Amino acid sequence: MLISGGRRGLGGAPFRVVTGHGKFVLPVFRKVRFLTLSMCEAEVTETCVTRQGISLHVRAVIAFKVGNDHESIINAGQRFLSDQEQMSVLTGRIFAGHLRAIIGSMTVEEIVTERQKLAAEVLDTSKTEMAKIGLIVDSLQIQSIDDGDTGYIDAMSAPHKAAIQRQAQIAQAQATQASAEAEQAAARKQAEYARQTAVVRAEYSAEVDRAQAEAAQAGPLAQAHAQQEVLAAQTELAQRQAKLRQQQLVAEVVKPAEAEAERVRILAAAEAQRMKIQAEAAASYDRVALDRMLIDQLPQIVKEAAGGLAGANVNVLNGADGLGEIAAGLVSQGLTILDSVRQNLNGQGSDGDRPGESQGSGLLQLHPGKDPKSDDGPVNVD
Repeated sequence: MLISGGRRGLGGAPFRVVTGHGKFVLPVFRKVRFLTLSMCEAEVTETCVTRQGISLHVRAVIAFKVGNDHESIINAGQRFLSDQEQMSVLTGRIFAGHLRAIIGSMTVEEIVTERQKLAAEVLDTSKTEMAKIGLIVDSLQIQSIDDGDTGYIDAMSAPHKAAIQRQAQIAQAQATQASAEAEQAAARKQAEYARQTAVVRAEYSAEVDRAQAEAAQAGPLAQAHAQQEVLAAQTELAQRQAKLRQQQLVAEVVKPAEAEAERVRILAAAEAQRMKIQAEAAASYDRVALDRMLIDQLPQIVKEAAGGLAGANVNVLNGADGLGEIAAGLVSQGLTILDSVRQNLNGQGSDGDRPGESQGSGLLQLHPGKDPKSDDGPVNVD
């Protein structure tokens, strides 16, 4: 509230400022007017030329208000109290001028990519002027930047658009691939589930068939097992009977035959031993008898030999000694003949000849010999 009139208490100000409370005012002597302290808005639409010489259509919005301090209120009241709508117009013009100046010092790329920097520079350059008219700016927003028909911004954004489109296509392809892989995985899972289901069903069916077959074969199998057990029992019984019969045959036939054979063998061995003993006894008796006979006949043998010499023509060269030697030789010949006969008898006994049999006489035969050149030669004694 701005109260004008009177001079006391103004301190050189054109009016008194009342904010936040009321004030008693004399209706005739004082005049009361109101200045808004609320937020105001101003739009700026301006064609600006960049440092590259490219025209840009810039649209911005400024949010401002009258300052809360007395100085700002007095400055704003002196300028806009009679027509407060001029605050937006004047503010738009001020900001349009600063916007043109700042955009003229920047490139299109900087303006497009650094809008916040543009707004901050415009606010800094316009702050002093706005303070002089009692206004403060809360914010500046660059709403649009357009290059008209030049197509510079579109050309500048083409690589980014292409990259974005490429990324979008890649993302779409990846999404499509992921969707296809998901569909294939789902199809594989469904096929695997169907296969497992078919396998389980087949196993169940096979198990049911097997159980039914086993149930159908239970009776015949039981009968076959029973018959098999009967046959096994019969076979075991037959084997036992055969074994018993074998034992009986051994007891009745083999054992007696073996006993008889053993008896015959023992009898034959005994008979052979008896015959051997008898043969040895007979041989011993025969040798004794023969020796006795030969001893008895030895004088006769010597006598016969001497008798044979009686008619022989014997020349005795050394007299009585020579005759004695002849007689001694005859006796010696007789003993030698006796030993030969004994040896022949022993050999024949060992070869199985009966005692008393001989292949030669074994007797000494003395016969007179004649010299082939003379009828009356010396006698040869054999």
